[in-house]
Order: sequence, then C-alpha cells, then structure tokens
Amino acid sequence: MKQGTKAPRIVRPDRSNQGTGFAMVFDFLRDQLLDGAIRNGDRLLPERELALQLGVSRPIVREALRALSMLGVVEIRERLGTVVRQPDISVLGDVFAFSLVQATDAIDDVMQARIALECQAIRLACERVTTADIERIRGALDEIERTVSDATDGSLADFGFHLALVRASRSDTLIQLYGAIANLLTRSHRDRRQQMAHQQDEIMNKTVVEDHRRLLDAVIAGDQDAADLALRRHFRIGDELRRKIALSRSKLADDYPGSKTHDRKRGAA
Repeated sequence: MKQGTKAPRIVRPDRSNQGTGFAMVFDFLRDQLLDGAIRNGDRLLPERELALQLGVSRPIVREALRALSMLGVVEIRERLGTVVRQPDISVLGDVFAFSLVQATDAIDDVMQARIALECQAIRLACERVTTADIERIRGALDEIERTVSDATDGSLADFGFHLALVRASRSDTLIQLYGAIANLLTRSHRDRRQQMAHQQDEIMNKTVVEDHRRLLDAVIAGDQDAADLALRRHFRIGDELRRKIALSRSKLADDYPGSKTHDRKRGAA
C-alpha cells in the first residue's frame, strides 16, 4: 500500500453464502474496489496475509488476483506486489465484445443500445459542446466526405464522427459505455458499408454526408430536439438500407437456385 494509506479492513465472508474459495476472494476484492476502500495506485496486502485473513489458500488468492489483472483493475509487479490501477476501457470492451458476439442477433441488440446512448449523448452535447469538440466533429465530417466512396476508410470515418459526438456529451459514463461496445460498432460500420458498396451512387453518398452535417449543425445550434430527431432519422435510414440489402439478397437466391443462399433456404424448408 502507499505510505500512510490505511489498510483495507478485512472481514472474513460468511462461508455459508459463498461458492468456491476463488469466488469468495474475487468478490471481496471487487467489493473493496467498488466501495473505494482501495484506489488507483494502492498496493494490496501480500498474498500470504490475504489468504490468512480470508481463510483460503494462497493459490486461490493468486488465481483471483490474476483474474483481476486480466480485467485490468490490478497489476501484479515482481518484488512490489499487486497494485490497483485504472482499468483500460479497451480491455473491458474486448471482454464485452467476446461475451456479446456469442449471442444470437448480438449486433442488432447492440445497435439498439447504441441508439439509446447516442440520442442521450447528442442532447447533452447540445448543452456542453466546446469549440474543440466542434472542430473535432467538423474534422470527422470532412473525413466522411473524403472517404464516402471507400467502404473501409469510410466506415472508420463514420464511426469517428459518432464517437466525437458522444465525447462532446462530456459524460464519462456514456463515453465509457460507448467505448465498451466500440469493437462491435466498428465491425457493424464496416460490414454495413461493404454490403452497401455495390449500391453506392452519387445521390446516396451525398445523403450520407448531408445527414452527418445536419447532426453537426443541430449541435452547434444547441437545439436538442432537432439533434435528437435528426439522429433518429439517420439511424432509420440505415435500417431501411439494411432491409433493402437483405431483400435484394433474398431475391437473388430465388433468381439463382444454385446460390448458397438458395441452398440454405431449401435446407430450412
């Protein structure tokens, strides 16, 4: 622990309400972190003392510490011990992404969560946006316009614009929640742009750019209702495009019986 830092109070958990020894140690350390009893930079008690006071073996304590280390909330340093650290949101985002990607229709579910997050974020951005935020969003808009015909670079520019909007909310919680689903969102942006690539034309490209410009204008004007409405319409247009793509693929399968899609449909029949 830091010099002068009070050691966390050890209260041996009631074993009748606990599962494995690992879960008991993990839950104890997690609660200490969440309660603020131990903070960033604090050094935890040595493994031997934690094991003795919690009534478990040292290997169990070590296993729990390694699990917390993988989550990025502690760092195990040779000769120094275990030190509490500020978690890297990208690590938590990976864990979140791995968990969600196993679920059926995970992307659709994440998109609904994204809409909720961004709609609140853009309303806050209308109140809290700074000059630096506006310049950052405007730069992202310029990048969208430059790369609108490129599926890969265009998808990254699109995500960068929406991330800049969320950051302009100045809400740490919204920014961290958005960061936790960032991997799935970037994949969604990329896949959608690649699916749309064969349908891209000048009118569609112009619509994409103008849609994002309306969002920026509403934020600059500080008009929460206009910003919210423009964002919801923007998402609705994306949904319609995805449906058109799905329908066109279905029609292609009907027209060309030898296609893989057609074979899958026959198998499902």
